[in-house]
Amino acid sequence: MKREGTSNLPFPAWTGVILTLFLILMDQVTKLLALSQLKGNPDIILIPGVLQLKYLENRGMAFGMLQGKIPLLIALCLLFFCVFLYIYIKIPKTRYYLPLICTALVLAAGAVGNLIDRVFRGYVIDFIYFSLIDFPVFNMADIYVVCSGIFLVFCVCFKYKDENDFRFLNRKN
Repeated sequence: MKREGTSNLPFPAWTGVILTLFLILMDQVTKLLALSQLKGNPDIILIPGVLQLKYLENRGMAFGMLQGKIPLLIALCLLFFCVFLYIYIKIPKTRYYLPLICTALVLAAGAVGNLIDRVFRGYVIDFIYFSLIDFPVFNMADIYVVCSGIFLVFCVCFKYKDENDFRFLNRKN
């Protein structure tokens, strides 16, 4: 069945690679700034009692899980990236799937951003802290992963809820 908006994307598919690289670059730049400006210095209060910049070296994953298990975290990230790459290659590059494509690219940028830290530093630099709710310290890559993960759930629940929407995964190229 033909879907509305199944025409090709109005831009080349490699534009997604540029977007992903830009997001990874922004993540790494903010982490380098945190390293140079925050490490060994007092926190920077942005909104008193609400938001501050605080340097933290996270040797685990979200909420401190799997502390010190860097090889396992690297392996999980590489596995995720391989699954992502498979889906990205298979997904039709049409307007109908544009929200899914963009969400996947942002999610991949977050995963790669933190993977770079784990591989080259042995830890992830976190620096954004919501003191109002004592939320764990996080970084730009974490924002990419969480926001795109939430958006992905909404996409699957409300836009791509027909079983035919994912038949491209079974298609042979």
